[in-house]
Amino acid sequence: MTARIFKPAKNAMQSGTAKTREWQLDYEPEVPRLIEPLMGWTSSSDMQQQISLHFHTREEAIAYCEREGIPYQVIEPKPSARRRAAYADNFAFRRPEPWTH
Repeated sequence: MTARIFKPAKNAMQSGTAKTREWQLDYEPEVPRLIEPLMGWTSSSDMQQQISLHFHTREEAIAYCEREGIPYQVIEPKPSARRRAAYADNFAFRRPEPWTH
């Protein structure tokens, strides 16, 4: 029962960074998922996959794992490369391709 401690990635469907500030603890699957033959649904008998704990800091998550005796793996977040752009850049003369409707 190994745990992963990580910061969740930004939602790809929105530009905001909500729900990415806290650290998350998820358990690695111990039992492979099975495909149910009649309906084709994917299922698992591993109940630990349903647990997801959230912590304010990485140190809190590590302290929880050490207190409970859970082996853990910390995955450091990658810094986001944000490109600053203004609305006026859409109509700039130096734009590589002309703006059209």
